[in-house]
Amino acid sequence: QPEMILRNLIQSQVRNVVGSTSVDGVLTDGGILATLDGELLRTFDSKDGFALRMAEMHGYHLAIITGGRSKSIRKRFGTCGVKEEDVYLGSRDKIEDFNDFCTRHMISADEVMYFGDDIPDIPVMKACGCAVAPADAVQEAIDAAGNGATVVLIADIESDDDLTMLDADKLH
Repeated sequence: QPEMILRNLIQSQVRNVVGSTSVDGVLTDGGILATLDGELLRTFDSKDGFALRMAEMHGYHLAIITGGRSKSIRKRFGTCGVKEEDVYLGSRDKIEDFNDFCTRHMISADEVMYFGDDIPDIPVMKACGCAVAPADAVQEAIDAAGNGATVVLIADIESDDDLTMLDADKLH
């Protein structure tokens, strides 16, 4: 019953969510467009924004930790309820920024769920309470998420459950 074990872990221990590590590839399709002025443009899925907003409305702390530096990232996640001071742009040491987030909110690393997809995310994925990687993450990040399992999290605002976990292999 790994699904039930994971679900119970989430509901009993994880009280805070680091919404994303690398914005590119976790909350976007990974593509980046560059304007003539040098601004980097990303496409965000509105459903991800809605899920982050719902998590924030249910009292979860959210953070964005990304190597990206575009002001549009801060603006986008501000509309999703992520506080300005919890958007870490230009992160070169994600574990340092992760520890700052935990310290400022007086939470332990094992209370945090962290979404990561690339090599710079792995130290945080190993330090947090629950690491999640998308199916197209680098293999090392998938391994850091635990047993190579891909999990999809769905915010269920219609029920008493904060988070419902489904095995991605069962979704079509």
